[in-house]
Amino acid sequence: MKGNKNERIKDMMYDFAGAFLQALGIWCFIEPCMIAPGGVSGMALLINHLTKFPVGIMTLLLNIPLLISSYVCLNRRMTGKTIQTVFIMSLVLDGFVAPLFPQYAGDKLISSVFGGILAGVGMALVFMRDSTTGGGDILAKLLQKRFPYMHTGYALMMIDVVVIGASVLVFGKLEAALYGLISMVATTQTIDAILYGMNKGAMVMIHSEKNREIADEIMERLNRGTTFFKSVGGYSKKEGETLLCVIDRKQFYLIKEIAYAHDPRAFVVVSETKETYGEGFLDIR
Repeated sequence: MKGNKNERIKDMMYDFAGAFLQALGIWCFIEPCMIAPGGVSGMALLINHLTKFPVGIMTLLLNIPLLISSYVCLNRRMTGKTIQTVFIMSLVLDGFVAPLFPQYAGDKLISSVFGGILAGVGMALVFMRDSTTGGGDILAKLLQKRFPYMHTGYALMMIDVVVIGASVLVFGKLEAALYGLISMVATTQTIDAILYGMNKGAMVMIHSEKNREIADEIMERLNRGTTFFKSVGGYSKKEGETLLCVIDRKQFYLIKEIAYAHDPRAFVVVSETKETYGEGFLDIR
């Protein structure tokens, strides 16, 4: 019981911190430069421009049918946490940030970027506690349930494109959409950087008859560990070994140089890693 109480307190602390940062981004930077960077917050900004209805309350009202649908059709536990998050965000935006904090009236590009970054940091804090900010996240999951083969990212993009497109009609300027896209990219990149880290690397898989020699030189020159997997060629039916190595992205050129120096016919596959934990990389503790 004590553990659950502590977790609930921690959830609320993250919600308030995330709500404060997102509200700063929306109110102080995004709202004054008249852009709508997608999602329910973007829709609330459009309605605010037309009616002067408070952005926080409008965000809450727009989320109500989505939250009901999420509770019925999706994960009830996540929906319960999202209800708390959305309520706190609306309260912080309209009751604290909007009355007390000034709006930035400078360059729109700066507004778009900084607003997007602040919103992204706030949303990342919320996501860390297994909650969501409602709106587009819920709508995307509902669309995906209706159309199972639709990727979540594609569903979110569709929603954001509709909102950003509508901003051109509401604000009467094409640049509203362009700045909205900039803000949206800043938000998504910030979320990725916080949730997945900025220590991106590369995972290299090499299939060659010279894998042992390649591995020895990788460990000697780059001080990186290697792993071998037994593999069978689908066409040749021959058994062999596939070499796996995770490296810093700056080291890929050397890996390629080593592989092809030993075997010009080596088959090399490279994929990006978001984060890598363990010896030579990040400490998981």
